[in-house]
Amino acid sequence: MTGGPDAEIKDRVDRAAKTLRIEHLLDRKTDRLSGGEMQRVSIGRAIVRKPRVFLMDEPLSALDAKLREALRTELKNLQIQLGATFLFVTHDQIEAMSMGDKVGVLNHGRIIQTGTPHEIYNNPRDTYVASFVGSPPMNLIDGKLVNGRAVMAPLNFELPFSGGAKAGGATDGRPLVFGIRPEDVYLESGAPVEARVHDVENHGVEKILTLRVGDTTLRATVPARTDVQIEQPVRFAWNQDKVVLFDKGSGVSLRHAS
Repeated sequence: MTGGPDAEIKDRVDRAAKTLRIEHLLDRKTDRLSGGEMQRVSIGRAIVRKPRVFLMDEPLSALDAKLREALRTELKNLQIQLGATFLFVTHDQIEAMSMGDKVGVLNHGRIIQTGTPHEIYNNPRDTYVASFVGSPPMNLIDGKLVNGRAVMAPLNFELPFSGGAKAGGATDGRPLVFGIRPEDVYLESGAPVEARVHDVENHGVEKILTLRVGDTTLRATVPARTDVQIEQPVRFAWNQDKVVLFDKGSGVSLRHAS
């Protein structure tokens, strides 16, 4: 960096180095830096120039998980401090959803949906976005509506469904894909569908269950205290208000198609 008073340059460099935790690297030659260190140094070089727009292509990808998490917070704070626009490219949806004010989802080089993280997560434009955003992703199950009930193919198990959603073109018999987030699938002794527990992932505060109904599998997020075993029969239902309907042929959400 040139073109400014030495004291100002040093102050900018020192503050950027502290933010990125690279103070110990300032006197090190570039050929002695690791891949992760090079990433942080590159970010620092951009910061000291105080541009109006930052273009970042997966800047955290080479870092370990702990440092990546810390730098997500630091970069968000930095963006607020600088008042600059950050255009941040990432394949890590956690980075996108936790850092972005607006998110754009690309497929084969084309932007197919933009919106806030909340909009992208809760109202995906199509089955690609639904399956890409979320960990675990949205459950997608083929079926159709019959007399106000969701009838799933090929086993014809049924779940209740709010009739008000038919306003989007979900007429009886139309081939659909029903989308439901794992956190909106719940276990209940009197629930309408029986499944077997195919897998249990313990994530500390919650468990992620893989349920199987014949050849159909879906995920359910349940509290950690839920006592279930693999191959145990359980009964489940869904939150009807959270179901997203997609056209079977195009994959587009009926909310976006109408």
